[in-house]
Amino acid sequence: MPDEIYLVGGAVRDGLLGLPIKERDWVVVGSTTEQMLRLGFKQVGKDFPVFLHPDTGEEYALARTERKTAAGYHGFAVHAAPDVTLEEDLRRRDLTINAIARRADGSLVDPYGGRQDLDQRVLRHVSPAFAEDPVRILRVARFAARLVPLGFRIADETLALMRDMTAAGEVDALVPERVWQELVRALAAPAPESFFETLRTCGALAKLVPELDRLWGVPQPPQWHPEIDTGVHTMLVLQQAARLSSEPLVRFAALVHDLGKGLTPPGEWPSHRGHEARGERLVTALCARLKVPNDFRDLARLTAREHGNVHKVLVMRADTILKLLEGVDAFRRPERFEQFLLACEADARGRPGFEAKAYPQPDFLRAALAAARAVPVQPLIVQGHAGSQLAEHLHRARAAAITLLPRPNTE
Repeated sequence: MPDEIYLVGGAVRDGLLGLPIKERDWVVVGSTTEQMLRLGFKQVGKDFPVFLHPDTGEEYALARTERKTAAGYHGFAVHAAPDVTLEEDLRRRDLTINAIARRADGSLVDPYGGRQDLDQRVLRHVSPAFAEDPVRILRVARFAARLVPLGFRIADETLALMRDMTAAGEVDALVPERVWQELVRALAAPAPESFFETLRTCGALAKLVPELDRLWGVPQPPQWHPEIDTGVHTMLVLQQAARLSSEPLVRFAALVHDLGKGLTPPGEWPSHRGHEARGERLVTALCARLKVPNDFRDLARLTAREHGNVHKVLVMRADTILKLLEGVDAFRRPERFEQFLLACEADARGRPGFEAKAYPQPDFLRAALAAARAVPVQPLIVQGHAGSQLAEHLHRARAAAITLLPRPNTE
């Protein structure tokens, strides 16, 4: 093995924070591609030398520097050679807390103050080279989503640099796949709302997800929404979704459920009639642009279209309730139905004073689905019903079963 091998990046950072270490990355100083291959490492990096350890499968990268050569995040010239120092390799990293290395004896190499920033809970860029890669805006926002619950904040000078990068058009070079990759990872973090709040603060949200950004400043009826502002409401809903479910699917559906309110004509404020249909169209367009996977898109569209009906279900006729269950495909897709109900519950609870208030609608809909499912089909067949006639009689019988359910008291 080469002599100068250092543990770097997330493994060092998370170890110092006392967090679980998911994977370990290493930097090798003073070696070459040929030497690594002779030792049995398998090269996997195309743009720069990265190797897999023959036994552990962990990644070992030759120390390298990067030089900006063009706009965007692909325009870099990479230099990996035995004369590249560890300090030079660490300097190209995004944040000081990610620019700490650990020697084999456990001691740290920390040339940019990462340990102090960890102790002081600060997300700070390592050098002005941060501005050369727009992906770093997304990464800082994602680290905020992960570390804000531990007391971290973004350094003022780093946030200012992110604003300058956005104003200079750097985020315009981000491809949809990378935006979605960082977004969905942020949705899995403990405080996903911090990701979107950070992007909004530096101006990037308006460029990357304008459908979401335009919600701020749009009022809602204060009797139902004490927070009034739709953007504030959306962040509260995302907080509640994170509390109710660890699934990014549910959290994404909660995030985009009210996009339609951003297109309500100001003359109609604070009412938002028809926002569900507008929202479904916006979700469809957003998902197409960011190349969002179909399961995320379908649940999000469903939630945008039907969340208002779930809130009103306790005063609906049984036949309308059954049509709602059929419309969301609850009979064939019970798992997605549960995800849909969680997103709707997050919407109901994402309002000041409503976080712990009784919300019996999901349980009532589950009971309605169970009652409808319990209706036997065989007796209808014995009676001679078939085809569309059978479907009509089954629908009536299921609606009758739902009619018998007690309605929860919401007073």
